[in-house]
Amino acid sequence: MSPETFAVAVGLAIFAAGVIGLILQRLLPDTSTTGGPRDMIGAVVGLLTLLSALVMGLLIWTAYGVYSGQNLAIQTLAAKVLQYDLALADYGPEAKDLRLQVRQALASTIEQVWRADESDNEFAAHNFAAAIKSLRNRDEALDKLTPTTDQQKTALAAARAMDDSIGQSRLQMSFALTNAVSYPLILIVVGWAAILFCGFGLMSKGHTMSVVCVLVGAVAVASAVYLILDLSGPYSGVFRASPEPLEQVLAVMGKE
Repeated sequence: MSPETFAVAVGLAIFAAGVIGLILQRLLPDTSTTGGPRDMIGAVVGLLTLLSALVMGLLIWTAYGVYSGQNLAIQTLAAKVLQYDLALADYGPEAKDLRLQVRQALASTIEQVWRADESDNEFAAHNFAAAIKSLRNRDEALDKLTPTTDQQKTALAAARAMDDSIGQSRLQMSFALTNAVSYPLILIVVGWAAILFCGFGLMSKGHTMSVVCVLVGAVAVASAVYLILDLSGPYSGVFRASPEPLEQVLAVMGKE
């Protein structure tokens, strides 16, 4: 289920819970929603408000951490690929084919991560397999280089060091394609919010403004859930990590 569809479903569920609370407030006798019962409802509502705010805030913070971490990983990968290309340039014309291979691999990475068909259930698995294959191809190509001068030995050592960093960053990007946020945890929080809004309805009069407020609250909860899901998938959706650092490096690779 896409984040948009899930968020809409959450909004409808929360709104329905609030409306049910308003209906129950009218149907139940006054003794059920005033005095002692009202105090108990208020206590439960206060507890759920605190729990929902804490856990939802934690989920948003976690999702944003995934998003910002992947932006950093992209910048790191771009810098390492450029250093890798420069090291191969220092090695000499013998590394020309490898430089071309690395450039093609970078272009493929951009296609695989940002422009692939995300409806494919094996999208993350295919991307991870491609990252492993690219890593092995680079290692094999480096092993075929036979340095004869001190400059070539130094350049090859630098390239190997960059190769390890590139592999780590590329695999990190592949791991981020799987959802970092637990759907069961989100469903629990949504359940708390539904009970919370039902409690709000029980404590309110069934006026038009009450319904409007329930609608606004449902939209707010749905938008928070959408924010969590979208940020936890940094390579898709509205809040998408930009491939611009990699595209800038791709534009200058092989020109040194």
